[in-house]
Amino acid sequence: MFTGLIECTGTVVSASRTGSNIVLGIKPCMKTFTTSVGASVAIDGACLTVERIEGSTSFFSAVLETLNRTTLQSVLPGRAVNMERALKIGDRLDGHFVAGHIDGVGTIVRDRDRNGSILRTIRVPEELNEFMAEKGSVAIDGISLTVASSGNCEISISCIPLTLQNTVLSQKKVGDYVNIECDVLARYIKRIFNSGRNSSMSGISNESLLLKMEGAGF
Repeated sequence: MFTGLIECTGTVVSASRTGSNIVLGIKPCMKTFTTSVGASVAIDGACLTVERIEGSTSFFSAVLETLNRTTLQSVLPGRAVNMERALKIGDRLDGHFVAGHIDGVGTIVRDRDRNGSILRTIRVPEELNEFMAEKGSVAIDGISLTVASSGNCEISISCIPLTLQNTVLSQKKVGDYVNIECDVLARYIKRIFNSGRNSSMSGISNESLLLKMEGAGF
C-alpha cells in the first residue's frame, strides 16, 4: 500500500528481457532512498518487488501482466521514473490509498499553462471512465492527484510547481502515455452497486445500498 506521494525519481540503468518478463535496474536520485530485498516499491505507480541490490541500484522484475497494463512495457535505459516505498503503519496519509495495481494506460491530450502550474488533460480508457469523479482521487504514474473535471473519457488534473519539480510529470508532454490507477473506494462502490443486480440481492434497492455504504464509512 502506498500514498501516492512520490519520494524521489530514479533512472532506469538497465532493462533486459528474461522470458516474458523485463528485469529493471533502477538507481534512485536520492541517496537516502534505501530498500531491502523483498521490499515493495512503486515504480511509476506499479508495485514491484526488490529482487536484488547492487550498490545503489535495485533490480525488479516486471511480469507479463504488469507489462500488458502499464507503460513499463516500453521502458528503456535512461528513462526517469517515479519511486515510492510502501507505507509504514503509523505514517501520515497525506495522499490517498494507492495499491500500486495499475488499471490502464492513458494519453496526455492537452496542457494549459496556469502561471507556473499546469492543467493537464488525460484521455482514459473507456472502461475506466466510470471511476473518474470530479474532486475524486486518481493516481497518475503513482502520483496522488485530484480530478479537477471529468467527462467523455477525459480527466483534467492540476499539476502544482512542487509536483512538477519532484516527479516525472514535468518531463511528460502531449502524446505521452501515463499509468492510471483508479481510487480503490470507487472500485468497491461499483462492486456494491453491481452486486445489487444479482438475483440474490434483487430485492435491495439503490437507496438501501447507499445506506449500507454510509454505514461502512464510504
